[in-house]
Order: sequence, then structure tokens, then C-alpha cells
Amino acid sequence: MKLHRRKFLHMGAAALPAVSRSAWAQVWPWRPVRIIVGFAAGGSADIVARLLGQWLSERLGQPFVIENRPGAASNLAAEAVAKAAPDGYTLLLASVANVINVTLYDKVGFNFLGDIASVASILRNPYVMEVNPSLPAKTVPEFIAYAKANPTRVNMASGGIGTGPHMAGELFNMMAGVKIAHITYRGTGPALTDLLGGRLQVMFDNLTSSVEYIRAGTLRALAVTTTARSEALPDIPTVSEFLPGYEASSWLGICAPRRTPPEIIEKLNQEINAGLANLDIKARLTDLGGTPLPGSSSDFGRLITDEIEKWSKVVRATNIKPE
Repeated sequence: MKLHRRKFLHMGAAALPAVSRSAWAQVWPWRPVRIIVGFAAGGSADIVARLLGQWLSERLGQPFVIENRPGAASNLAAEAVAKAAPDGYTLLLASVANVINVTLYDKVGFNFLGDIASVASILRNPYVMEVNPSLPAKTVPEFIAYAKANPTRVNMASGGIGTGPHMAGELFNMMAGVKIAHITYRGTGPALTDLLGGRLQVMFDNLTSSVEYIRAGTLRALAVTTTARSEALPDIPTVSEFLPGYEASSWLGICAPRRTPPEIIEKLNQEINAGLANLDIKARLTDLGGTPLPGSSSDFGRLITDEIEKWSKVVRATNIKPE
């Protein structure tokens, strides 16, 4: 059944059950769309969401409104989307936090895998393994040797238990055979302050937060955590060059409530991938330390399931509990 857009939009709510989901999806979007972000405004996730929202607004002719809903390590945002109507008007900016939370939190009001549908990946960011310059180690092997020889003199900072940087450090502990003490801070800013001041020795941080300190020489980068070197720090090796198989990264993507019409998911996926191919957007993502991550909704779904499997092993092996 083919319907003219104007006639369809004026049919009224009472007539909707008689209309196929496919036909309804053909005219999407005809009102503003919300992208719910589980982090505060002003951070890198919020910046990416607003950049993408502006692109989608221009391409699809309706406002894509960013709604920041921080709390419970992004669980509040994910739950809001999981319980939203599957009509394409409520989306989630998903991150690595969501897949870590699947194992980290015993009781939440939703099932991430069962209630959320993957739409499109956006970008991947490396963490950077960085130390205070007062530490004698200048390479990853030297750091491992120092940590083994001085087990009580190396502390690792993060912005919270179960965060991506914390988990990157715990994965390093497991694979390097060391046990670096973890010190939790309420946010990356205070942790970086103490690392710069020499009160801590090492941190696995988002590259965006630390790159200027590294370039200025006030922090020493030992390695990045992705399998490929970062364009922002091309001379810095990867952890996997010394610990084969090591990989940890921050990533962002768009998800929707389960049972969202596939036509809407496909349309969103195509437009997001078009944005990732846009030179201006690619340049902005690179400025944020990220690498665009185009692909199908199925590709993003596989990334999510693979990440859940990887981080669940780390959470269970280290018996990490949420704050």
C-alpha cells in the first residue's frame, strides 16, 4: 500500500493500528527525534552526539535533539531508550560503558541485549597508557619490569569503577601479570591532576583528555590501547606490540529500542555512514582523537556482543563491583 505523506500524517492516532509498520516507517521522521546521551553536556560523547544530530537534522529535515541524562554509568539513558516506543523517535548514544555494565551490574530495569537494537557505529577512540615523567619506565616492557619489582609503589587512577579506562588497566594487569593498585576518582579531571602532580604513577586515559599534556611533555605516553597506532600520536606504539592480543578502546554508536522498524534502522544507518564519509565530520572526529567506524547495523551488533564477551571475562576475573 502506497500512501501520500501528507495524507498519512493526518490519518490520526486511531488509524495507526490499521497501517503497516513498513508504511509508517516510510514517512519517518515527521517530528523531532531525541538522542539520549548518558553523560553530561560538554564531554566528548556529548560533542559527538551534537555533531551527528546536526548532520541528521540537515539530511532528514527534522530536529535531532540531544538529551543529556547522566547517572548510573549510563544505565539511566539506556533504560530510558529500552522502555521507549520502538518508533524511531528515541535513540541512544551507546558507548563501551553500556557493554561493561551488562556484567558489572546485577540488577537493572532492562536487558541491554534483549531490549536494544544496534543501528550504526560512529567512532573508536584509543586510550593512552601514560605515566608521570618521574617514573623511570620509558617503555611498556620497562613499566612491567618496574611494576613487578615495586608492587607497592605503582598506583593507577581512573574516573570511576567499571569505566572504560579502569577496565583497560585491569585487562593490562591480567595480560602483563602485574597487580597495579587502582585508585578511584570522581571523574577524569581530578585523576589527571594527581597524575600530573606525581601522586599517581599511571593512568589509562581517553586520548582526547591527555594528548596536549603528552605533547607538552608533562605526561609520558608509553602506548595506545588500540591494535593500530593513533594518527594523533603516530610515534607511540600500541600495547599489543608488547602484549599480543591486547585491545581496549572507547567507542560510540547509535542504538534504538528493540522492534524499531528495520526500514528506520536502515535509513539511519545509511545517513550516519554518509556523515562519517563527510570530510568535515571526519576531520572533527579526528580532532577528538577518534577514528570513524562506518559499517552496517549488523557489524555494530557484532561489535557489541564481542565487547560484552570480552569485558565480562575481565569483570568476573577481577571481581569488580560497582560503586
